[in-house]
Amino acid sequence: MKHNFNAGPSILPREVFEEASRAILDYNGTGLSILEIGHRTPLFEAVMFETVELLKDLMQLDSGKEVLFLHGGASTQFFQVPMNLLAETGTAAYLDCGVWGTKAIKEAKLFGNVEVVASSKDRNYMYIPKGFEIPSNATYFHYTTNNTIEGTQMHAIPDSKIPLVADMSSDILSRVMDFNRFSLIYAGAQKNIGAAGVNIVVVDKDILGGSNRKLPSMMDYRQHIENGSMLNTPPVFAIYVCLLTLRWLKRQGGVSAIEKMNREKSSLLYGTIDSLPLFKPTVDREDRSHMNVVFVMEDPEKEKLFLDLCKKEGMVGVKGHRNVGGFRISLYNALPLESVKAITDLMRHFAASHS
Repeated sequence: MKHNFNAGPSILPREVFEEASRAILDYNGTGLSILEIGHRTPLFEAVMFETVELLKDLMQLDSGKEVLFLHGGASTQFFQVPMNLLAETGTAAYLDCGVWGTKAIKEAKLFGNVEVVASSKDRNYMYIPKGFEIPSNATYFHYTTNNTIEGTQMHAIPDSKIPLVADMSSDILSRVMDFNRFSLIYAGAQKNIGAAGVNIVVVDKDILGGSNRKLPSMMDYRQHIENGSMLNTPPVFAIYVCLLTLRWLKRQGGVSAIEKMNREKSSLLYGTIDSLPLFKPTVDREDRSHMNVVFVMEDPEKEKLFLDLCKKEGMVGVKGHRNVGGFRISLYNALPLESVKAITDLMRHFAASHS
């Protein structure tokens, strides 16, 4: 048996794989594959409509929110956000808490002024800055809710008098949040919502158009809203997998139910790490992510031995990111508690043999 701890693309529910596989051969008894149906036919229009409505329901979005399914992944949003929102003479405020925030800052500087309100770079991004002030004269404030590489997470929404913009790629729909407090949310789907190949954007229409910049049609959120995410051919199969995953999440009891499951998984894993001196957590306790658990050992040789053991026992995706080293275990929505129990049992066994 394989236990998939990959950080993304990541584990999805088994039933989603099975239903998607059937649809590749024959979508809903049509004799056509989901891969070949026209994106402007009633068949796919029904898929798009249900996917949008399910996401609105699960996020409990107000009627003023627009949901888009776009190409390009979250990294495209690093420049599409300031391109649409930030005037050349304007200033955007950013929080720098990891690799992805740093990349977003770099792209935003191409379109206007950027004020970095705080950074945790001084300790290799192993904590979330506290006590920072968001300038009230900035166009928007951008931050990453969960840092996949470093294993940190913002556990509260910042108080802000200006529009909030958030990259939620690695923790969207993993916990209850007031999503309506954000003017723009974006997230690559390939962790908690679906397969790689589609990016989700939730946006208030009333914040658009303020940059006074001429935009290519494909970069203009307003054009995508007007065309219902079909300005060009959408990633049909990736959106269909999102639909299946959102249906699965709804059947689990929605976001509040999955949050309880995720906290049970992270509590078991962090409790195990904290109880075994062989393993060393890298992130400040109050900033630990419930999605991506990062830890190390003092002895690199023992790290290699543990990784070899994980491979032998079917534990996939345990090796940490090159920027951090050590180990990273991702606990996305579809990961069963049984997988966490399996790796914590393995950790205890290894610690008993090598401490």
